[in-house]
Amino acid sequence: MKKLLLIALGAIMLSGCTTRVTDMTLASTHNYNLNGTKFVQGPRVTGEDTVSVILFPIGLPNVKTAMDRAIAKNRCAVALSDVVISQLNHAFIFGRFGYQVEGTAIIDKGQPGCESAR
Repeated sequence: MKKLLLIALGAIMLSGCTTRVTDMTLASTHNYNLNGTKFVQGPRVTGEDTVSVILFPIGLPNVKTAMDRAIAKNRCAVALSDVVISQLNHAFIFGRFGYQVEGTAIIDKGQPGCESAR
């Protein structure tokens, strides 16, 4: 019985879930003129902002930070398209909690040094 209880407790502690919060067609955390003509689609990128959980979250995760990290994956990216924002809850007593932003990078080839970016 003790063994079964330990296995069940271990499974609960290792479990977690990811919940889709919202979908967006276009999103950016930068003030940028999106009326340019030199935009191309880049690769699919992901950014996360998570905090550790030890009985309770040690800090506050931020969606803006997760989006900034996703956009920063490509130095020529200015926004994301087809964005999915998810909340991560991979903790029971210990674990992590936060946000994940995934989207297709929108690259501005008009920026200096980005003429051949993809």
